[in-house]
Amino acid sequence: MTDALKIAIAQLNPTVGDVAGNAAKVRAARAAAARQGADAVVFSELVLSGYPPEDLVLKPSFQRRLHEAVEELRAETQDGGPALFLTTPWREGEKLHNAIVVLDRGQIAGKRFKVDLPNYGVFDEKRVFAPGPMPGPLVFRDVRIGVPICEDVWTPDVVECIAETGGELILVPNGSPFEVDKTERRMQLGVARVVESGLPFCYVNQVGGQDELIFDGASFVIGADRRLRVALPNFREAVVTTQWRRGAGGKWDCEPGAVLPALPRLESIYQAMVLGLRDYVNKNRFPGVVIGLSGGIDSALTAAVAVDALGAERVRAVMMPSPYTSRDSLQDAAQCAEALGIRCDVVSIEPAMTAFAAMLRPVFANRAADTTEENIQARARGLTLMAISNKFGDMVVTTGNKSEMAVGYSTLYGDMCGGYNALKDVYKTTVFALSRWRNGARPEAALGPEGRVIPERIITKPPSAELKPDQTDQDTLPPYDLLDSILEGLIERDLGTEELVAEGYDAVTVQRVWRMLETAEYKRRQAPPGVKITSRAISRDRRYPITNAFRG
Repeated sequence: MTDALKIAIAQLNPTVGDVAGNAAKVRAARAAAARQGADAVVFSELVLSGYPPEDLVLKPSFQRRLHEAVEELRAETQDGGPALFLTTPWREGEKLHNAIVVLDRGQIAGKRFKVDLPNYGVFDEKRVFAPGPMPGPLVFRDVRIGVPICEDVWTPDVVECIAETGGELILVPNGSPFEVDKTERRMQLGVARVVESGLPFCYVNQVGGQDELIFDGASFVIGADRRLRVALPNFREAVVTTQWRRGAGGKWDCEPGAVLPALPRLESIYQAMVLGLRDYVNKNRFPGVVIGLSGGIDSALTAAVAVDALGAERVRAVMMPSPYTSRDSLQDAAQCAEALGIRCDVVSIEPAMTAFAAMLRPVFANRAADTTEENIQARARGLTLMAISNKFGDMVVTTGNKSEMAVGYSTLYGDMCGGYNALKDVYKTTVFALSRWRNGARPEAALGPEGRVIPERIITKPPSAELKPDQTDQDTLPPYDLLDSILEGLIERDLGTEELVAEGYDAVTVQRVWRMLETAEYKRRQAPPGVKITSRAISRDRRYPITNAFRG
């Protein structure tokens, strides 16, 4: 009877669709685990295909390539090295499953299929996978190991089945996207399953960016006594071997190992933005990025994130002044670019404004200037950035924050023009907090400089689009602390206007914000993807019809 196991946790950053690259990561993790003396390696959810594969997984050619890769890896385990608890899409008869397949000593030693397929928020697995039957444990080296997959442990039923059919420990592959404060929720979830089953619990999470989703890793092990035994790093790959022993009464448990602390809230948000932008740019093979640097706080923070993600040599800034751009903004943008060490070109949009005014004068028939002329400025800037992008190949990164995106304080084909947005799910008040935080801290693995990278005046001056004389955001919007509080109620908590008024908010202001939120849906549908930070991003999580007559 086996009384000890060494199980390596492989917290990797796969790329969706890159079967050969993902298989290479699996091999490298297995080699690292072998050097650590591991008996087996367990991976995060769907590591071979990348997660989430969405409708790509329905392509027969993709399924064939996955099967070939599994066969190649199976054959390689004949060398007597660590077994692979490999996660992959798996076709069984006519059904396609989200699966874990154990490859050991040249054989497929067992397989189990995900039971509970999530179909809410960012998840849509019922479209592509069939649910598996309630699973008993797998037998590996005489040890009965339960392998529920991700959503299977968010309710008690699957773990209960494993415990009732003789399971001795739980290994959980996960594709759990980052959200603010989610690490603690995962820990509480693990404790709940340990309490119910009496079994130790190992939670293996993916790391990396996939479009709008960010996976933060932070894998962990909770012992049978509900104490944290091991915690892996946030936002970076790791292969860590854990020690398991059969103790008194035949009960298995994990020995204490390294426990890395969870990151503070602001640092975790910043790290998520850096990882999201880095992986989006690198996995899509862009040489670099170009950013419109206005002298405002949103573009300054975006530039800092981009430099930390990619390095200064891959970030290009463009200042695009108009007659309404203040001298302070010009100076602030130049100082920010200098502090970050990035190139900053200056391209005046005044000639474009003059040209458009002349072109449209006969059509406008002497009507007074209004937001039309303001939007022309924004679109001239968008056109300028896209021209630079087309000429040099760098991707345009937009800079609008969640507060602005929520209420439509943005211009289609203007400041919304671009390929990705690091601030898309970050409220304006959090933008201020992150800017102050970055000036006092340089996150681990950041490629940007230490010290102050955002000039103080950018943080302290009143925000302004500078599209007309003496303009500030508060000419159009409520103060940001009030706006963000109301938006959090409408979006994250899904409250109605009456409920927010009952909480003490001014009825007129709430109705005004709600109306802006509802009528801006058509803009949000055309916005670029961006990093998901909160529990309810206004793209993948909150999907409302554009044509919508409901009022209430």
